[in-house]
Amino acid sequence: MDIHSKPINERIEWLLDLARRHSASFTSPETFLARERYHAEHPSDILVLKCMDGRINIPIATNTPPGILTPIRNLGGMFNLGWPHLGEVLANHVHGVVSAGRRVLVLITYHFSKGDKHRGCAGFCYDTEAAIAHTYAIKQQVEHVFGQGHGTVYPIVCGFETDEDALILHGVNGGLLEVAQLTPQAADTLELRLEKLFPDMPGQVRRDLLPLILGNIAHVADIKHSVRALDIEHREWVMCVGRGFDFLHMPNLALIIGPYSPDLADPIRKAAGIIETNMKAGRIPDDGFLLLASSPYAEIGVDRARAELKARFLSQFAADVIRTEFPQLISKMSMHTAVLNWRSRALESLV
Repeated sequence: MDIHSKPINERIEWLLDLARRHSASFTSPETFLARERYHAEHPSDILVLKCMDGRINIPIATNTPPGILTPIRNLGGMFNLGWPHLGEVLANHVHGVVSAGRRVLVLITYHFSKGDKHRGCAGFCYDTEAAIAHTYAIKQQVEHVFGQGHGTVYPIVCGFETDEDALILHGVNGGLLEVAQLTPQAADTLELRLEKLFPDMPGQVRRDLLPLILGNIAHVADIKHSVRALDIEHREWVMCVGRGFDFLHMPNLALIIGPYSPDLADPIRKAAGIIETNMKAGRIPDDGFLLLASSPYAEIGVDRARAELKARFLSQFAADVIRTEFPQLISKMSMHTAVLNWRSRALESLV
């Protein structure tokens, strides 16, 4: 079904149903046990810093069970650990993981298309070298905060080629591991390759990185034998502000703005401009778009109450920016504010 061409009310109901189905799948006994088994075999926690682009779906691309990889998404994959909220989120996450005796692997990603640079990252004006330079700057910040010895937190610069969903790992000595060039037979020597690429990586972390690479080899092989629509135009009709949008891993559907930058107004303006352009170009109906604000919580009580206030603030802040900068869009804007139960991934609407 081409959801982009449906009336706005149908599109919104479809999206909320997608969120419900995602939660039902996430909390099913089979999925729950798959996560438990995976964590028992591969205890390292894995964070993924990435662009909001729906094509960057690392769990699917690595055949990893849902809930294993923790995504941190923002427009263009642009981050700065000096941002107060981002620094707080990362520090709290790492502290919780380390307190349980586990290590943290951080995949700092950029993306590009080998077939057409204009299918790359618009946030960097399709300049892949600039995107790579930015990811290395983030890696240096991670090392500044959590240490350069890499004994507990290990950051990796990781490319994602969107035509084949292929990972590219950047090693500590300038070496590369390009998954698109590997065959299933490479599995026997892959751990040795990783050891050469990351000689200071703790053995357990390397063994926990290995399944992602093996899964990506299999996924890329499937992609190479399938027919994909690569030249997909922008058709976004949802602006997401906050966190808790894992169910929206789809290309050209939503523009996701993480609550990390101190200047939230800038990405909101850019997202509103893209949606307005989509309407004017006829890529989506001009009957409306959705502003979806969400904040996750882990515990009932104070934590959920704080999440409610965060979500309401983000919703109102974004609406105010759009009202000021794009007054012609206000009559077409539907607002939905929610909190996300982190344990069940259930999106809970706020009245």
